[in-house]
Amino acid sequence: MSEFASQAKTSRIVAEPSLQPESVEAEALVVFATEGGIGAGAVAQVDAAVGGVIARLAAAGEISGKACECVSILAPAGIAAGHLLVVGLGKREELDQGVLYRAAATAAKTLAARKRGTVAFLSDGSWSTRQIEHAVAGATVGMVGQDLYRKEKKRTAFGTTIWLAAPADAVERGCHLGDGINLTRRLVNLAPEDMYPQAFAEEASAVAGHLGIDIEVWDETRLAKENCGALLAVSRGSSRPPRLVMMRYRGPGRRDGKPEIAFVGKGVTFDSGGLSLKPADSMMGMKCDMAGAATMLGTIATIAALKLPVDVVAAMGLVENMTGPAAYKVGDVLTARNGVTIEVHNTDAEGRLVLADTLDVVRGLEPARIIDAATLTGACMVALGHDVAGLFTNDQASCDQLVTAAQSAGEPVWQMPMFRHYDSQVESDVADIKNVGDGRWGGAITAAKFLERFVGDTPWTHIDIAGPAFADKPKPWSDGGGTGVMVRSLVELVRGHPEENT
Repeated sequence: MSEFASQAKTSRIVAEPSLQPESVEAEALVVFATEGGIGAGAVAQVDAAVGGVIARLAAAGEISGKACECVSILAPAGIAAGHLLVVGLGKREELDQGVLYRAAATAAKTLAARKRGTVAFLSDGSWSTRQIEHAVAGATVGMVGQDLYRKEKKRTAFGTTIWLAAPADAVERGCHLGDGINLTRRLVNLAPEDMYPQAFAEEASAVAGHLGIDIEVWDETRLAKENCGALLAVSRGSSRPPRLVMMRYRGPGRRDGKPEIAFVGKGVTFDSGGLSLKPADSMMGMKCDMAGAATMLGTIATIAALKLPVDVVAAMGLVENMTGPAAYKVGDVLTARNGVTIEVHNTDAEGRLVLADTLDVVRGLEPARIIDAATLTGACMVALGHDVAGLFTNDQASCDQLVTAAQSAGEPVWQMPMFRHYDSQVESDVADIKNVGDGRWGGAITAAKFLERFVGDTPWTHIDIAGPAFADKPKPWSDGGGTGVMVRSLVELVRGHPEENT
């Protein structure tokens, strides 16, 4: 296991619902303001304590309240904190969980640029419990940088984070959510030398042991016994043997029956493209090709930490796609676990082969529905850009529920078509199907149509996270690198409506 496998918290995070903001002993106090003035909420209370300086700066145009704007007021009279940070939320009517997540992450990222002992965040009485949770998650994520290998870190987690005017249980849930996102980010950001199939399986085992999740790890012998011919073919060119990790969490009252949801993640820990070799520039970020698997590990870890009353499975197919002497070749015909034969037209279309067998494994558990996540196609990025995940489904009701959850979490998704005429584009002349469509057009859709062959009649939604899973450049609320996208949305989906399970 790598030196980064520890699950220990990097910061003490506590709730102080009754402590007054002007009296809190902290190096910095964070308050949030919307556009159009400071109003009458929590920021107005702090403004009164500092003699109206926030209102005067707002009147002068120095504080606009625009989303993720940060304005520092140093050594303000009237409060114990030596640094007051005013963070913008944008328009009041557009305030949601995603806005608060990004704003709190922006504040934490800004303040974590140097070492700080104690930082306090002031929530507002108008926020819902879920909104507080996502703000806490954002601050938990924002203070943790991506620089795992730097001698001098760009980001240092606070010694203690205090949340004022926030219920302790909401703060605790927000911490669990932030921890799940940070777990996903860390795994994606590890170098391929440290994050390979066996290393991922060890990380998953550590998480399972910590949270009481059942886990089963299939090695190459078990994979061969299970006839996982598609996944095994992709792994043949690597000296690192493959793994399939299956985790099951049964919450309170869920000891019998079939899983309510099976989460499936693509875990190509490094993708050279195989014999259909990628150009060097395209290969540079391919440590992130296991982001789907990392997302599902972060999701089930969060669900377990929250002790949600659900029965869910997370399965992750893990391989390296390399060019060794035994590498699978263009023209090979593979037999997947469900007996479908696949003609290989491009060894760089490997993620769908890994998912094919993994989807079939979880289908055997008879879950009520399947959701997979994968950095599957550059075509999805061409269609939707870097910030939006593509959704593909065989069951509109299940997909609609995921869309609602993502909208609630403030993570943009967009459903793509799955018209039947696309089916013919993955048909092969020599096998049942081939692993790419006809030409470059509609590549994200034909990839999804390929996956559809392995879920049968089970309601299924595929999430192509090729764009938002890995940021090439920093944003106000995050560094470049792994983002942990969709963990919040999937947890939101499992939790259901805000009135439930809070």
